[in-house]
Amino acid sequence: MIQALGWLDPARYVEAPQATPEQLIRFHDPDYVDALIRAEAAQTLCDAEKARFNIGINGNPIYPEIFRRPATASGGTLKAMEIALASSGPVRIYHPAGGTHHGRRGQASGFCYLNDIALGILALLDAGVGRVAYVDLDAHHGDGVELAFADDPRVLTISIHEGDRWPRTGGIADQTPGSRHNFPMPAELNDSEFGYVIEAGVIPTIRDFEPEFLVIQGGCDALADDPMTRLALSNTALWAAVADLAPLAPRVVTLGGGGYNPWAVSRCWAGIWGVIDGREPPERLPLAAEAVQRGLTWRRSQGRNPPAHWFDSLADAPRPGALRSEVREIVAAVMQGKG
Repeated sequence: MIQALGWLDPARYVEAPQATPEQLIRFHDPDYVDALIRAEAAQTLCDAEKARFNIGINGNPIYPEIFRRPATASGGTLKAMEIALASSGPVRIYHPAGGTHHGRRGQASGFCYLNDIALGILALLDAGVGRVAYVDLDAHHGDGVELAFADDPRVLTISIHEGDRWPRTGGIADQTPGSRHNFPMPAELNDSEFGYVIEAGVIPTIRDFEPEFLVIQGGCDALADDPMTRLALSNTALWAAVADLAPLAPRVVTLGGGGYNPWAVSRCWAGIWGVIDGREPPERLPLAAEAVQRGLTWRRSQGRNPPAHWFDSLADAPRPGALRSEVREIVAAVMQGKG
């Protein structure tokens, strides 16, 4: 989609390399990485290993690229950090294949087999970066990243997600001043409320932390067009969040994440790139971009009769609304808890 919009400069596009097992064990257990490699080769594991590593069960299926796909996503995140570290000035990098925020050291979780975000942040810390802020915009709590750095004062983790949604962590009581902050949102969260959380909660917290690096997880399953959650955002709300957050650190790496409607994902993530690269979204998609959308398929019922805007526009219609007292109270409680 980005290429079809004419927004892709070949000189600034880098292929993601596949991360090596040696790179992956900086965070993941060696036995777990070995199990992923063997699961790809044999397309199965014994029952004991399935239970131990949570592979082939609980929504983490064994599929043909079960190691190569997440290893390449992880390699891309590590490459993004390498490029950013080598920059002598401000830099903005976008890697939409990254963002697998549920992965654990020795287990798959939530269709996240490797935690590319934890690997990338560890690479920054290993290089001597003193303060890294991580903001998770996915509709699901960024539990794997939060857990990975729960005891590290160099890393600030912030997650905006739907409350009482799997993995059912990141509640209002799950706060550590200056280290982890969670904003569990009610169903039907609208653009106005999301913008309020960013402005009144997230931005002040990041400014207080004064990060050298900012990592944004741009999962787009909080969109109204996504079937997996009960949040109701337009893609322009996520674009505005990225635009507002990016100036808060000299080096910013933006990743992908969740997103289960392919038409919504391609439009949202292309728009995030447009924000980062200073592009104005077209009023109507050019024919090449519309052809990308019409080439997509989706087996869910919503894909049988898609609305026209999934094919001919990049930006959703805004979804403003009333700022509910519940949202204000959640933000106030988090800000009070951060000291």
